[in-house]
Amino acid sequence: MPGDDRVERVARRYWLDRATMDEIAVEERVSRSTISRALDTARATGVVSVSVNPVHGRAAAMALELGHRHGVSARVVAVPDDAPDLTRLRLVAAETAAVLDEVMAPGSTLGLAWGTTTSAVGEHLRARPLRDAHVVQLNGAMNTHSSGVGYGSDVLGRFGRAWDAQVHHFPVPAFFDRPETRQAMWRERSVRRVLGIQQAADVALFGIGAVAGAVRSRVYTEGYLTAGDRADLAAAHVVGDVCTVFLRADGSWDGIPLNARTSGLLPPALRRVPRRVCAVVGSNKVVGLAAALAGGLVTDLVLDERTAQELLARRPVPRPPALWSR
Repeated sequence: MPGDDRVERVARRYWLDRATMDEIAVEERVSRSTISRALDTARATGVVSVSVNPVHGRAAAMALELGHRHGVSARVVAVPDDAPDLTRLRLVAAETAAVLDEVMAPGSTLGLAWGTTTSAVGEHLRARPLRDAHVVQLNGAMNTHSSGVGYGSDVLGRFGRAWDAQVHHFPVPAFFDRPETRQAMWRERSVRRVLGIQQAADVALFGIGAVAGAVRSRVYTEGYLTAGDRADLAAAHVVGDVCTVFLRADGSWDGIPLNARTSGLLPPALRRVPRRVCAVVGSNKVVGLAAALAGGLVTDLVLDERTAQELLARRPVPRPPALWSR
């Protein structure tokens, strides 16, 4: 990496301006891996000093309370109250990327559910080759308007490039028209291969799909659901989704008609993944997040202060007695 000036410039853009490595690479006209090495150099040479402070402050206290209440490892990202939503997303995405940097190792497989938040996480990954690492898509992306291939490839590609990992796409619809179509597809060898990789995942990364709010999640706005689907979700009292599997407020998912047609990883299979990292930004996702926590779908939670505060203000949702048997 030529020149101390560039190292300092890159460090300022990344840590102070919160620009992504991809953005800085375009500005500097170099590769993303070159930017990653410059950031490593900035820390190694003292241009940037990174320290871990003793547990204190509002964010740390909320993280401890969330961990105690929900049995998860929580990280609450300190964000100024007046920060715009994009800044909140970037900060939470950067912290989630740091979590993945800790848990991913050579030979690891990451199961990835596409979405706005997980896509942002991919922009903040530290580039480092991981021998025999894999990234597998957890839910299909096709809908009646688009194949979804380009979007899914972009999201998974960021993770594959950062770790030099083998990427496994899941080229099926997000939702099948009929449950029997899904059952037939699940018997195909090409699909079973991907399902097998999903089931072997060491880490899962996902966000929370929000049914309502000023900014609804992609699955609710990009042609994935018909008017009839929306009516069914309302009738079933759905509050959000994880991996395009819909949840009620108590974390239950069975009996919701659309879940019989989803290509997403169902909760019993998701709970078998040892580390399940959930990244959340936004008040409209709190009720869905509470459902995911009630359903035992999360082991590692990353969220911003405002979202954490609203989650803590909610009364914990009792789990259905038979939830863990399904």
